[in-house]
Amino acid sequence: MYLIDGKEIAKKIRSEVKEEVKALKKKPHLLVIWVGNDLASQSYVTSKEKACKNVGIETTTLHLDEDTSQRELIQIIQEANQNSNIHAILVQMPLPNHMDERKVIDAIDPKKDVDGLHQVNQGKLMLNMPGIIPATPKGIMKLIDAYNVDLTGKNAIVIGRSMLVGKPIAILMLQRNATVTIAHSKTKNLSELTKQMDVIVSAVGKPKLITVDMVKEGAIVIDVGINRVLGTIVGDVDYLSVADKTSRITPVPGGVGPMTIACLLENVVECYRFLEDK
Repeated sequence: MYLIDGKEIAKKIRSEVKEEVKALKKKPHLLVIWVGNDLASQSYVTSKEKACKNVGIETTTLHLDEDTSQRELIQIIQEANQNSNIHAILVQMPLPNHMDERKVIDAIDPKKDVDGLHQVNQGKLMLNMPGIIPATPKGIMKLIDAYNVDLTGKNAIVIGRSMLVGKPIAILMLQRNATVTIAHSKTKNLSELTKQMDVIVSAVGKPKLITVDMVKEGAIVIDVGINRVLGTIVGDVDYLSVADKTSRITPVPGGVGPMTIACLLENVVECYRFLEDK
């Protein structure tokens, strides 16, 4: 078993982004919009602000009341779209129940859509065209590349079908010639599928979903899950039992998480270049 060290690889990416930002004519500027008082969202926003500051990216955070209307939020986004001093826009999820996440996301200028969730960027990903790739799938592919894993011909399963992780990572692995299965909450006999797989990516947020009996000897396991259990953070994989059976595995924390933040920083710079390098 070899540990896939996301912290170390993310550190290298952040260092590269910092040098790139220094060379730009002006600082890239990220606008973060956070609606409501979700404690997890607050933690994520704070970590993003800190990461941006460390590499020289300017940030502005708008914290809006829970009862802010969808129309008000979209108006704020549209104003930011027109503001040439703002290069990237991130709307922190989840949004309050009275808002339509798809309508809000699609109000963002695709060139400023740092999360890569706008339908234009999702379509470009499907067509293998240049666009903004969601940070977590992008980070997973960078982990795979860092350890020289050739996906050609490998059987891979992605557990989870979200637009933020599951579907994009499946597409990215297909582009690398893997044979990809997507599993989800309605999938039957999940363990019979996972036991046949060379690569397992779990992104469902369910502690100990993947147990040792579900993993093929020598498989690569990428754990995207972030679950709080008795005050500690754990993934979707029962790490202690599964690790020795794998050829490579990501820990939680310290695996995919740091890569998500590092690739978000890369995406801010990509948004900047889309707008400034004309």
